[in-house]
Amino acid sequence: MPTSTETEVKVEDVMSSPVFTITDTETVLAASKLMKKNEIGCVVVVGKDGKPLGLMTERDVVRRVAALDLLPSKVQAGKSMTKPPATIDARADVTEAAKKMREMKVRRLVVLQGGELKGIITSNDIVDITPALIDVMAEKSQIAPVRKTKEAAPLSGYCDRCGSWADELKSRDGQFSCDECAADTEEPDEDYPDNPAPATRRGEECK
Repeated sequence: MPTSTETEVKVEDVMSSPVFTITDTETVLAASKLMKKNEIGCVVVVGKDGKPLGLMTERDVVRRVAALDLLPSKVQAGKSMTKPPATIDARADVTEAAKKMREMKVRRLVVLQGGELKGIITSNDIVDITPALIDVMAEKSQIAPVRKTKEAAPLSGYCDRCGSWADELKSRDGQFSCDECAADTEEPDEDYPDNPAPATRRGEECK
């Protein structure tokens, strides 16, 4: 059952798929050309078995290749990629993806399903659907049933008045008392009332 923070919009509903990939033995130049051709900001670097090993982003090219005066045609993607890749399950809620991006301080998550590469989701993908998510959350908040608050558990311990153990203590005048002692303090002594009613002459009580 979805929680109050879930939107029922899954990662697989908004992710980009299929994913552009290169092998870890291909060059940074090949990765750069692939990104330029498809107008994308990153490619997924995979091993021989097709499993994702990392991400090659435009930032990686600048900071780990160009800034170090290295030749993109001589550097393998596996040597300059961001690894390991941050991942998320395809059936996860988009709010979980947003939370994971915030906690890990990343903008992209590799989407997996059964351990296999399924797609990629970016912070821009989530931003694009944010207005729709706000509408969904607003609608859910209006129809969600009101949950009953749990009653506080009874306080057990030793009575401050008689010293006996009680499964449920009652607080009165800064003291915790058992049922018997609490009843004694609550019920006035009928034989000796604190404020006896003034005596009335016969017949005055009916006036």
